Amino acid sequence: MKILIADDDLLFRTLVSEVLTDAGYEVSAHENGALAWESLQAEGADMAVLDVNMPEMDGIELLRHIRADDRFKAMPVLMLTIRSMVDDQVESYNDGADDYLTKPFANEVLVARMNVLERRILGN
Repeated sequence: MKILIADDDLLFRTLVSEVLTDAGYEVSAHENGALAWESLQAEGADMAVLDVNMPEMDGIELLRHIRADDRFKAMPVLMLTIRSMVDDQVESYNDGADDYLTKPFANEVLVARMNVLERRILGN
């Protein structure tokens, strides 16, 4: 399974990449939504982990692009952000997010949530 990661924070992008790679996933990590969208169109992915606040294209806009594209509209997407307000979470879910995890997070919880999204793809 290949996971698209978009986060402008180098520390979190590296951490998420390492945690998911160690869990057996292939990752494609990018510093903003625009670069992640270009990569997704060129190389595809099975799932995505998106930060909400990013320059050039934020995670909500990227999520909307993903949901509007027939190739990716069913792709599981987890929003990973410091924004913990209820309104932020509701907006993400209303725009098509499958899950929402706030920073900081336990590495094991991130892996468990990606495993749940993977099971949805595999139909298990």
